[in-house]
Amino acid sequence: MLNSYFLLAIAILAEVFGSSMLKVSNGFKKLFPSIGVIIGMGLALYCLSLALKAIPLGTAYAIWSGVGTALTALIGVIVYKEGFSFKKLAGLALIVGGVVIMKLTGGSH
Repeated sequence: MLNSYFLLAIAILAEVFGSSMLKVSNGFKKLFPSIGVIIGMGLALYCLSLALKAIPLGTAYAIWSGVGTALTALIGVIVYKEGFSFKKLAGLALIVGGVVIMKLTGGSH
């Protein structure tokens, strides 16, 4: 089971990388960022599929999408200097809270 959560963590980081590369790919007009998107998203989906062998779908997807969304938003603020407000902070807190609730209410076998 621990190995599955490690794979899920890799899936999250790969998805965050791929999403971040979308920003600099300029609509898939820049070669190397576009390759980064494809590699990141491909690795993310592959590792997610392996993690699903032991983690329930709803739990894995909630963690993957929730943590990925939060990390991507933070990268947007830190790297790309996107605005940060109380509303954005509250939204991220709700996402993370939802992930925790999903895990606590049925995330393990």
